[in-house]
Parts: sequence; structure tokens; C-alpha cells
Amino acid sequence: MTYNSFFQTPFFLSLTIGVPFCIFKILFGILSIRVGEAGTIWPLVVSGVIIMLWACADLLMNLTRATLDIFGKSQLIEFCTIAQIGRILNAQAIFLAFDTVITFTIICLVLWSGWIVQLNRIESYLWYFATTLNLISLSLVGLYTEITRYQEMNKG
Repeated sequence: MTYNSFFQTPFFLSLTIGVPFCIFKILFGILSIRVGEAGTIWPLVVSGVIIMLWACADLLMNLTRATLDIFGKSQLIEFCTIAQIGRILNAQAIFLAFDTVITFTIICLVLWSGWIVQLNRIESYLWYFATTLNLISLSLVGLYTEITRYQEMNKG
């Protein structure tokens, strides 16, 4: 494996994109429960629990996929539950992209709703960690893609 191709491995993508996405979802679930309990909005509490269960399943899938990648068997499982559902239709990438849209929407909802201020110190550090890891890794993947494209254009 070359240095550049490492940025496209399921190991790298799981740990630097998938896991941060799961952290965002878990924190959103926590916030949904917290806000729901404060206003006795029980549907929000129930939604928060469901979101946390979904996020924990996705976290387990990402960690499993990263581990399987070490042994060359990452294709046995998708990065997340939504992509796993997409596998049934042979449309994993589309469903994975849909999960990305959902996660970015969650991030925007937390920021624009003002819920972000309700994170405690540890939760805030988890948010910062997930944001930093996710943005830097997405930038590295973009840089890798452009370098590869440049090298392909300038061959020969």
C-alpha cells in the first residue's frame, strides 16, 4: 500500500470520517434527550434514544470495518446501517452518501438550534475532536484525490 492510497482505505475512512459521524449522532441523541426532558417533550426523548441506538450501531460497524480492513476483509460489512441497507439494493454508495447528508444536517441542526451550548465540557471536547478529525481527514481525502488526478493527467 502506498502512502497516498492509505487515505482511501476503509481503516482510515472508518476512523476519521465514520467514527466522528457517530460521535455527532450520539451527541445529537444526548441533546435530544436533554432538551426533551427539560420541556417534557417525550417524543424528543424517545427520538434521542433511537438516534443513540442507531449511532452506537454505526459506531460498532465502523470499528468492525476498520478492524476487518487490517485483515483484508473490510468488504464483509458496510460503514453504517444505512449503507448496509443499501447493500440489499446494490446501492451502498448512494445510501452512504444519504447517511452523510443526514449527519451534516444533524451538525447544522445542533449549531443553528443553539443546542450546542447545552453540551457539557466533556461532550464539547468530543464535538471538537470529531469536528477536527473529520475536517482534516476530509481535506486529506480531497488532497489525495486531486494529487491522483494531477498525476493521471500528467502521465506520458
